[in-house]
Amino acid sequence: MENFFDVITKFIQLIRVTDIIDIIIVAFLIYQLLKMIKETRALQLVKGIAILFVFLQISAWLNFTAINYILRNIMQVGLFSVVVIFQPELRNLLERMGRSKFGKLIDFSSQQIEDDDLSKIINELVSATVNLSSSKTGALIVIERETKLGDIVNSGTVLNAEISASLLENIFVPKSPLHDGAVIIRDDRIYTAACLLPLTSNTNLSRELGTRHRAALGMSEASDAMVIVVSEETGKISIALNGNLTRNLTGETLTNAIKRAIVPKQPADLDRIKFWKGSKS
Repeated sequence: MENFFDVITKFIQLIRVTDIIDIIIVAFLIYQLLKMIKETRALQLVKGIAILFVFLQISAWLNFTAINYILRNIMQVGLFSVVVIFQPELRNLLERMGRSKFGKLIDFSSQQIEDDDLSKIINELVSATVNLSSSKTGALIVIERETKLGDIVNSGTVLNAEISASLLENIFVPKSPLHDGAVIIRDDRIYTAACLLPLTSNTNLSRELGTRHRAALGMSEASDAMVIVVSEETGKISIALNGNLTRNLTGETLTNAIKRAIVPKQPADLDRIKFWKGSKS
């Protein structure tokens, strides 16, 4: 027992303060990484890598030379394959890191919009959506947030117009030049129309969800944008955010959802609403 305590004492004496800080930082980063990849395909990937690593160590301890050689080569080739196969997930992970509190520290471009202007914008968006729903006119409206959608913007037609319900309704009139595609709301403007959105890769969706809903989900998976969808078949209103689809919204629930998505939670910012202003790409 004395030898055991001697070993523990010597071990504690060898530990430096920097070692403790190092361990805490690594543990925190691993925890944050696991939170980011939770409920994604990447989580299953991490589990698979962990299992391979355990078998690799066991084969080394038991001197299973052939198995160890095979597993080491699988690990080397597998890490390269992971980058290729899971490129969308890795990109999404890096974007989420950029949208974190640390990422915001180095974002200096912003535009301030007064409360009254923000309320007017929300009212115009909700009014247009409810009217489109009543007439069963299909619509896709993307509200850009912190992730800039330059590649999506470039696929459409630039309008850079003031947000109004009448303009939004006219854009989505069937057979009009700009009705086929999505509208991008950037800052306080209808920036582009007829934009092409990426479709979701989720294969477990209900068959009743059409291309608009799949495009809305795909956009919300690839960015932090909030996407409003109006079904052409049923007129029902849905929103896609962070890869999740919420359906059967009313004007009131849509208003609350938009406010929760774009109004910052920091008490210091409640007097002035912060929108992130990107380059006009």
